[in-house]
Amino acid sequence: MRQLEAVEHLLKGIGVPDPLPFKPDDFQLEALNAIESDDVLVTAPTGSGKTWIAREEIRRLLASGKRAWYTTPLKALTNSKYAEFAAEFGVANVGILTGDRKENYDAPLIVGTTEIYRNQLFDAMRQGDQVRTDLCILDEAHYLSDDERGHVWEEAIILTPPRIRLLLLSATVGRAEEFAGWIEQVRGTRVRVINRAGTRPVELRAAYLSSNLQLYPLFERAGNINPDIEQFSRERSRGFRRRR
Repeated sequence: MRQLEAVEHLLKGIGVPDPLPFKPDDFQLEALNAIESDDVLVTAPTGSGKTWIAREEIRRLLASGKRAWYTTPLKALTNSKYAEFAAEFGVANVGILTGDRKENYDAPLIVGTTEIYRNQLFDAMRQGDQVRTDLCILDEAHYLSDDERGHVWEEAIILTPPRIRLLLLSATVGRAEEFAGWIEQVRGTRVRVINRAGTRPVELRAAYLSSNLQLYPLFERAGNINPDIEQFSRERSRGFRRRR
């Protein structure tokens, strides 16, 4: 009975909210206004609407006959964003460039991995050419601090011509003002930092699914680890040692 009550409490309130007219947050409107003239770094919790800013700026650019690049760190995320934007703006207006897929690469909106965008910058520099875009959106911009791949984001920022505006999105970037100052130094542009403080608007609820398909909340209401989970962990450890 205790476990059933705990699961009922875990699942309480989960569902689809009643539809309401969409109203942008102040930080979203501030970012849209800033990106018209400056580079912009948006820091906001996951689920708070960073992609909406990118989508609305893309919409404005396409309507005026301009072009945009949307970069992500992962092929899977690139594929997801491509499907999302193709449904939003039409398949004919969206291309995708990854190590595995190269489709409609002359489209006004290109979705690709950051490595592919960086490579296009290198190629354009060697050929004395220009990358055909008016805006580059760097999603998950905190990858700049990644030990193995961070240099790709660094090179992409440095090599992007100042005429191309940058919109950087991140939920976890540290020292945003310092980051923005470095971008200003290497690009010679002004960078606006738009910060949406607070926690994520969509609550996360953690649970454990046992081998007998029973669902257990990971935490008790008081915030402590569920003792059932601790017991499962001890039993699993003992079983692992016996197998060794």
